[in-house]
This record gives sequence, C-alpha cells and structure tokens, in this order.
Amino acid sequence: MSINSLITDFLEYMEVEKGRTIASTKNYDRYLRTFSVFAKENQIENPEKIDLDLIRKFRLALNRTNISKSTQNYYLIALRSFLTFLQNRKNINVLAAERIELAKTSQKELIFLTDDELDVLLNQPDLKTIQGLRDKAILDLFFSTGLRVSELCSLKKDDINLKKPEFSIKGKGGKIRVVFLDENAKLSLQKYLNIRTDQSEYLFVSYGHTNKSEIDIKHQAKGITPRSVQRMIRKYAKASGITKIITPHSLRHTFATDLLFSGSDLRAVQSLLGHENIATTQIYTHVTDKNLYEVHQAFHGLRNRKPRQDDGANER
Repeated sequence: MSINSLITDFLEYMEVEKGRTIASTKNYDRYLRTFSVFAKENQIENPEKIDLDLIRKFRLALNRTNISKSTQNYYLIALRSFLTFLQNRKNINVLAAERIELAKTSQKELIFLTDDELDVLLNQPDLKTIQGLRDKAILDLFFSTGLRVSELCSLKKDDINLKKPEFSIKGKGGKIRVVFLDENAKLSLQKYLNIRTDQSEYLFVSYGHTNKSEIDIKHQAKGITPRSVQRMIRKYAKASGITKIITPHSLRHTFATDLLFSGSDLRAVQSLLGHENIATTQIYTHVTDKNLYEVHQAFHGLRNRKPRQDDGANER
C-alpha cells in the first residue's frame, strides 16, 4: 500500500478508535500529507523505505521554510505516531518511531496574572447587561476550573449542575476529567442563566451589539466561539491596564500557578489540567521556584545554628 492510502487508514483510526477530535485529525492530515509529498519527491512511496536520511532531509526542508521549532515538532510527532501505527496495526516493517528525535525548543515565557491583575480583570464586565453577566461567568469559570477555551465553548447547560461543586469535562483525546466550581463561579453562572431567555443548549451564547442573542437558522442562539472569547479577554485586559498579552490560556496558567503557589501537589495540578504527561505540567515549576528561596532561608543550616554541646570541651 502507498504512504498516502496508509495515512488515510491512520487518520480513520485516530478519529474512531483513539477518539481524536476532527480538528486534531485535520492537523495530523496536514502534517502527514506534507511528509507524503516530500517522500514522493524523493522517490519514496513504500513506507518500508522511510529511513533516517529521509527524515533528516524532511526536517531540513521544514527548517528552511522558517517554521518554528515547536511547529516542526508537531510534524515529527505526527510522523512518529503514524510509524507506530504501521508497525503495530499493519504489521509493516518500518523505521522505529523512537529513533525520530524532536527538535530542542527554547522554553516559552509563561504568562499568568498576579493576584491584583486578576482582581481587576474579573471586575471589568458590566453586570447590568446580559453580555457582561456572561463574560463575568466565563472569567470566573476559567479561574475556577482551568478549562481550555475549546472545552469551555463546548459546554452545554445540562453539563453542569450548580447544586454540585464539580462536573466532568471531555478534554483532549476524549479523556474525561473532573473540575471544580468555587462559590464565585457558581454565583456568576447562576446570575447569567437566570436572565437567559433563549432556548440554546449551550452554556454560553454569542451576543450582538444590542445584547440580543445571535439567532441561527434553527432559531437557537449560537454557542460562543473560542475566537470571541479571545477577543473578550483581550478587551478586558486592555481596559484593566494590563500590558501583558492575555489569552484564555493565560487564565489556565493563572489557575495552575495559583494552586502551586498555595502548596498544591504537582500531580494534582496535572489531573486538574488534564495533562497526559507530568512533563507538561512541570513548565509551571520554574515559576513557583521563588518559594524555594523562603524554604532555603527557613531551613538551611539549622544544624549549624544550634549551639554545640561540646563547645570548649577540647580546651579542658
């Protein structure tokens, strides 16, 4: 079978058996089709002929298109998954996936809000309008749960029971995790839902400039989009005088760092964020490392600070 036909099989496997989202599958499709075209240009159409030399040339080609190192890694991760699929599911003798090494990337700056910045941001929405009530509920929910923006936008009203402190969310890869509502989030959500008159199933809906819900052809209010949430947060951050570039993911970072600053265990934060690998959660540790100075000051050298029992004994 050709590489292209096998890619199609792989994508169907990812969507059906692995439960990947359509968006994720489309990304894998783009990455792997790019590799397939490159392989064909190098007279490689049989997957068994994929070798490290071809991978090296492919990486060089990606690098020369000025694609960032992190994006290059997405291509390589997709390729590794594809080769593993061929080996394990198709019994095709291919290059071992683990032999493909990812490019080293510089650590991204972690942008999160300080306590003061967060307080100002959360108080920006105009609670006299339905749009303001919605925005307040969104901001409080982000900080209470650490949701991804895609997860928040996909929420339906039936997904949350405000009489309970927690609810389940389906995250990346279809994995289910539990997140928790604090009292501020529950109160904000209740106020917003109490004023809703539309029949939409979505927890958060879009509004026009008149604060009326946007109606689609089915006469139901549309669910808010990730892009709209991004614009909303950027607007409130600017109004708050915050000079950092604040995104929905910044609020997710703020949620995580708040827990760690307060003494939470890294494994617990991993579970709450829905990270499959603890290494992903460890990006937050260097931010909270300043607490280590206080630990060092409080506990380092305690033995040397205690008066020795045999002081002067050797002088006798």
